[in-house]
Amino acid sequence: MKVIEHISKAKSTLFSIEILPPLKGQNINSLFQTMDELMDFSPAFVDVTYHREEYVFRDAGNGLLEKHVVRKRPGTVGICAAISNRYKVDTVPHIICGGFTKQDTEDALIDLNFVGLDNVLVLRGDPIKSEGRFKPEPDGHAYAVDLVKQVVEMNKGEYLDSDLKDVQKTNFCIGVAGYPEKHFEAPNRKSDLRFLKAKVDAGAEYIVTQMFYDNRAYFRFLEECKQAGINVPIIPGLKPLASRAQLSVIPHHFHINLPDELVQLVEKSKTEEEVRKIGVEWCIQQSKELMAAGVPVLHYYTMGKAKSTKEIAKAVF
Repeated sequence: MKVIEHISKAKSTLFSIEILPPLKGQNINSLFQTMDELMDFSPAFVDVTYHREEYVFRDAGNGLLEKHVVRKRPGTVGICAAISNRYKVDTVPHIICGGFTKQDTEDALIDLNFVGLDNVLVLRGDPIKSEGRFKPEPDGHAYAVDLVKQVVEMNKGEYLDSDLKDVQKTNFCIGVAGYPEKHFEAPNRKSDLRFLKAKVDAGAEYIVTQMFYDNRAYFRFLEECKQAGINVPIIPGLKPLASRAQLSVIPHHFHINLPDELVQLVEKSKTEEEVRKIGVEWCIQQSKELMAAGVPVLHYYTMGKAKSTKEIAKAVF
């Protein structure tokens, strides 16, 4: 079932999660263990992230360096199929611009269509560490809006090879990302909203937000989207704080603010477990307020770990 169908049929706020594929060389059972702990809360859908290839240079001898491709988390298509088959739950694979040509994207979408998936979350993706700034592949997409357009074209039965005969239309529901506190590369909030509206106008059917820790940022974002003419469902994304180190890691990597009340609670804590419990309780209160406001879905970034999300879901759903 499509994400927007889940939302339209729901009588109350839905529960959904995002998971990470196992690291290369690990068994999928570790992922299943996380899923097993969260399936009691009947997630409407499960997002599966995609992690692009990176490369490193290694000493080849004689003063030369060799370029080696590293892929740390393979298998999004297979993982989505495995989860759907095992748990009978809808999965949402992430489709990114980085590392893909347009033909690569078409092939990936064909594979997803073959295994019966009908949802995708379309993202530009982050630059790899060795690049610094995002660089699209030759003959690839530089922006998520162009990736949205390619999915829409395939939904119309329009493939890159115009000579193909008797092609089948895909039927993907398209989600995109939104940033309550602005994407860090956008010049300002208004321009960021224009970029988001362009994705919706191109065919995106729902939005999932970047994590935030102050609900006022989400409610302000909702109002700004409404004023900008963005009228698709906007799903809040939440991630419980899990460690003291995240006080600096999260603002650095995700370019978001942490409320001072939360920061002070963490700074006064004495153990990492106490920090984790503070993060859980903060997220519970966020969730309850958002649910009371009638949000369509509460979407949790699990980072592959079930414990905190399970405690939150138990208190909220």
